[in-house]
Amino acid sequence: MASANTPWSEENFSCSICLDVFSSPVSTPCGHNFCRTCINKFWDEQVLYKCPVCNKLFDTRPDPQVNILVSEMAAQFRTTVRVKEQPCVESSDVPCDVCTGTQLKAVKSCLVCFVSFCQTHLEPHQRVTVLKKHRLVEPMDRLEDRMCKKHDRLLELFCKTEQVCVCQSCTEGDHRSHPVVPLKEEYEVKMAQLGKIEAEVQQMIQERKIKIKEIIDTVQLSKKDADSEIADGVQILTALICWVEKFRDDLNQMVKERLESTENQSKYLIKELVQEIEDLTNRSSEVKQLLHTIDHLHFLQAFRSLKNPPPTRDWTTVEVRPPSYVGTLRRSLDRLEETLNMEMKKLRDDVELKRVQQYEVDVTLDPDTAHPRLILSEDGKQVHDGGVAKKLPHNPKRFTYYACVLTRQSFSSGRLYFEVQVKDKTACYLGVVRESIHRKGWTSWTPETGYWTLYYDKDGLVFNGNPAVRLPLRAELQKVGVFVDYDEGLVSFYDVEARVHLYSATGCTFREPLYPFLCPYGGKNSAPLIISPVNQTD
Repeated sequence: MASANTPWSEENFSCSICLDVFSSPVSTPCGHNFCRTCINKFWDEQVLYKCPVCNKLFDTRPDPQVNILVSEMAAQFRTTVRVKEQPCVESSDVPCDVCTGTQLKAVKSCLVCFVSFCQTHLEPHQRVTVLKKHRLVEPMDRLEDRMCKKHDRLLELFCKTEQVCVCQSCTEGDHRSHPVVPLKEEYEVKMAQLGKIEAEVQQMIQERKIKIKEIIDTVQLSKKDADSEIADGVQILTALICWVEKFRDDLNQMVKERLESTENQSKYLIKELVQEIEDLTNRSSEVKQLLHTIDHLHFLQAFRSLKNPPPTRDWTTVEVRPPSYVGTLRRSLDRLEETLNMEMKKLRDDVELKRVQQYEVDVTLDPDTAHPRLILSEDGKQVHDGGVAKKLPHNPKRFTYYACVLTRQSFSSGRLYFEVQVKDKTACYLGVVRESIHRKGWTSWTPETGYWTLYYDKDGLVFNGNPAVRLPLRAELQKVGVFVDYDEGLVSFYDVEARVHLYSATGCTFREPLYPFLCPYGGKNSAPLIISPVNQTD
């Protein structure tokens, strides 16, 4: 306790974890103070980070800051209150029950007095005759709990039958036939068991921390995917809006041009009519003037010289027909729909290809699986048919009937994507196959037999299904992308240069490892198949 002239008690400068005066005190964001070592050790053993005093939870592990004021006051308290010439009681030591103020370390415990003594207060037991008869033992805390309530003797044995601590007298009575061992021996057994339990608990804690990280990573990945989805959606919808606006402007322009054509025709006809009216008005004036002449000679001479009537159009057959807009909007919308469908497919395929390209895997061809006619590059990225079978050692993995090759790498979960250059090929197969396919003889290449492959030649593309699916080919194929979602049972093929989705096999069932598969075909088809790195700018 503090001295009378000290305004603060020891509790004001004690860490609530170790219950001792602060050592290198730091503050948490909620304002409580702890020893730096104590709070760091406390958080090392926690899954969630919280304050030991107020239980406030923190999203991330705080970085406690040094509390300069508390540190200085704690140091001053240590200097003015603690007894310098006596050692302080460590947390593992038994304190003297007689000391007042600062308790000193006990050196013995008395099983008669049920009191622990420091060296100073032990002196009467070493001097007084009656006290010398008391049984002294190494320092023990809670002495009253260590004594047998029935025989008032020290509990120093352990009954294995009833799993309780007993004294020597107990082994001569109720526990006579029970196996007993010293407390230390059972302590070591139980400590070993506890150590195993602690290891299991720590393992469980670590597993749950890993699971928390997995969940957090999944959420972050989901957020990334959501942001990508929104960005792609905005890109596509913005492009489609531009097309709608273009067709709107085209429709407006077409209608205005038709109206303008009608207006121009009307203006021309009106102008012509006005001119004829003017000519006819002039002739009418001449006729009216002649009608007022009473001089017979003058009338006949003037009538002879009267101009012939001006030429005029027969206006009974002339009409201005208003333009018909019936079907204009429908035809415009039909063209818009066709264009939007085409553009949406292009945009969708482009976005889809960008996404699957994120799952690129680095694969190399396995020479142990290559047919004897095939020639592989040193880096395992190219293969072509050499036309002549080499003499190679027998290998159960090697193709001996079809000129095919697999990669070294296989996949049993997740997603994978790779690209194969087929430029200058006249025919080839590529895709993925399961590990157990037949390699030594004839077999049909269908998903039922473990093949998910695409065939390419000058006539087009064919997915080797049952039945086969013939696919349109708009231009010469340069590079094919292959995407597999193992868990979803999906295999997709893409024209990388055209950024077009070619075909997807859905609802596939994968129960064993899958291998990327290449077959460069033979004959005059000597150009290589090349596994190419993904170029996102394609």
